[in-house]
Amino acid sequence: MNEGAQLARPEADQGYDVFHTDCPARDVVDHVTSRWGVWVLIALRSNDLRFYELRDSIRGVSEKMLAQTLRALVQDGLVWRKVEPTTPPQVTYGLTEFGQEVGEPLTDLFDRITQRVAPRAAG
Repeated sequence: MNEGAQLARPEADQGYDVFHTDCPARDVVDHVTSRWGVWVLIALRSNDLRFYELRDSIRGVSEKMLAQTLRALVQDGLVWRKVEPTTPPQVTYGLTEFGQEVGEPLTDLFDRITQRVAPRAAG
């Protein structure tokens, strides 16, 4: 059920150098902060969703971009993927423990922004 390889923690005397292009943590940061990565993590914050439910909840994302984003987040260990052997297959996605940890500050940021942004005038 849980696919992907979560990043191993660095040794106590070394840390990740996210400014180095070969840093594995940099790839995860890039995936999380990508245009659609943030929205996937926010959409999955309270419910596991099937692919089409996720696509419908994130307006504007194409199936191709959603699939690419999910693939990267599963590989990073932030999202799990479960395939039911039905015809057609039913694929469900949810946040791993790591994904929930990473998603908490994003959810906080999202909530702060939506509480402070002035409503748009109708017109």
